[in-house]
Amino acid sequence: MYLRVTISVLVGFFVAGIALNVFAQYPVKPIRFINPTSPGGVSDNLARLLSQQLSVSFGQQLVVDSRPGAAGIIAAELAARSTPDGYTIFMGNLGTHSINPALHGKLPYDPFRDFDPVALIADVPVLLVVHPSVPGNNVLDFIAYAKKQPGGLNYSSAGIGTTTHLSMELLSSMASINLTHVPYKGGVPALTDLIAGRVQAMFPNISVSLPHVRAGKLKALGVTTATRSSLLPNLQTISESGLPGFVVSQWFGVFVPARTPRAIVAKLHGALDAALRDPEVKKAYEKQGADVAFNSPQEFAVFIKSEHAKWLKVVRDAGVSVQQVFLQPFIN
Repeated sequence: MYLRVTISVLVGFFVAGIALNVFAQYPVKPIRFINPTSPGGVSDNLARLLSQQLSVSFGQQLVVDSRPGAAGIIAAELAARSTPDGYTIFMGNLGTHSINPALHGKLPYDPFRDFDPVALIADVPVLLVVHPSVPGNNVLDFIAYAKKQPGGLNYSSAGIGTTTHLSMELLSSMASINLTHVPYKGGVPALTDLIAGRVQAMFPNISVSLPHVRAGKLKALGVTTATRSSLLPNLQTISESGLPGFVVSQWFGVFVPARTPRAIVAKLHGALDAALRDPEVKKAYEKQGADVAFNSPQEFAVFIKSEHAKWLKVVRDAGVSVQQVFLQPFIN
């Protein structure tokens, strides 16, 4: 009996030793980095910047695999069903892990059970911008102007259920104003019509709207992040300029399939930490309009759940349904 126990213990130590050795050697082959958006977008560019840094630190290539479509659902499902061995990582975002679960009663992936968070990596500020013809220069002026004409101000979005739509729903709810939503087939035509004066307001991200603000074609009233943007340090946050607690974080973070070994998650987290501390990476992020953000897997998990709860309330209060998303009356 004692012999059997001794053998079992020795076998256990042997297997554990092999496992530790395997984790210590990770990675020993290329890693696939699944991105849920089209090549050339902010998410794709951030993923490629990280891939370059991690490829050097790991001594293995990270291959960005862009799988756009269905608001990130296609890519998220693919990542969720991948083998949890550290050789598939996923660039999740506000849409894939907060808004999609709020909009869809059922998804082909569970954002909480099917993924293990590694770290938040970036936050792209969103701006409240208006056409120059709209009077006032700050958020309170805009709210007062909107209250004088309930439903008389139009705002554009990239479509029903997008960040550009739900951000204004959140603002409308917190400020008790009534605006008319005009959904478009994407962010570009929505911004184009705002510049042309066909609509009066929008919530685009800073990377696409800043050039037009600097050119005087749009007027920026506030930034949605908790702190001011380094690109527009003199522009107040919406929270500090009249709506305390208003924060919209267009965030990006790295995930792995659930049940990926903790040792591998820790190694990925450490490599991401080192990459994001690189001054050149920070400069490259700024060119994308992104601020470097970083936290622990545990902090990231708490953050994701709080974001989901927040946007679930916005979706329900606004009465947005998945049927509206797919059957929305797009403007050409």
